[in-house]
Amino acid sequence: MNDASLSRPNFHLKEEIRDYWSKRSETFDLAFGHRIPPGPEFHAWQQPIREQLGTAPLKVLELACGTGEVTRLTHELGHDVTAIDFPEAMLAVARHKHAGKDRLRFILADAEDTREPDGLYDAIVCRHLVWTLTAPEAAFREWHRLLKPGGKLLVFDGDWAKPTRLGRLSSFVIRQIDRLIGPDTHYDGALSSRHAEIMRQLPFGEGLTYDRLEPLLKQAGFAHTLRLSHGPIAAAQRRSTNLRNRLRTLVYRRFILCAVR
Repeated sequence: MNDASLSRPNFHLKEEIRDYWSKRSETFDLAFGHRIPPGPEFHAWQQPIREQLGTAPLKVLELACGTGEVTRLTHELGHDVTAIDFPEAMLAVARHKHAGKDRLRFILADAEDTREPDGLYDAIVCRHLVWTLTAPEAAFREWHRLLKPGGKLLVFDGDWAKPTRLGRLSSFVIRQIDRLIGPDTHYDGALSSRHAEIMRQLPFGEGLTYDRLEPLLKQAGFAHTLRLSHGPIAAAQRRSTNLRNRLRTLVYRRFILCAVR
């Protein structure tokens, strides 16, 4: 893959992504790593948001909100949240989950082309979105446009293409557990082949890392970036789950990035 592929448009791929995540919405909150249960894991996910955004009310845009799990983290800190996604099925779950709450709106929109006004937001938050972008350079310019001067972009993501050395061993053990007790049908399950095919066509399909993302954000106009550890989240996840899911926290290298406009 060359750098030119980072900005290629691909309408058909975006429709495939929309359809895939629409189907995932049916069981998404049952899948380990997507739902954020109350207790230590909730607080671990929320802590980077608290540290970087604070608790004084801000106008926050959440990109690709899915079923509204990260929405809760941000909203419960006291921020006004606009949450967008483009599979309607995902938004339907999120709207139902957060029905009746004020300071919160859900919009059907594309995270790569939001159509929101310039400089409207104090902060942008996204989880597990950047690796799915079909035109990342254009998306990063869009996000820079949406932020006020000094506004922050907070990204939770990882390299989902290349298991770590320990991750390869963990994956082997997970496969043995699957053979013994049966597969976890909510963890990508029957859609895993579609997931792999989508990833193959994406600009970050060969892997997304902090070191690859940082210069692209700076090219889009972000002034500086900060690397935060995902370790506390993984540690919290391991505290209250089974062996198979504990092993899953070891498979891929994940990171948190905060960039300032």
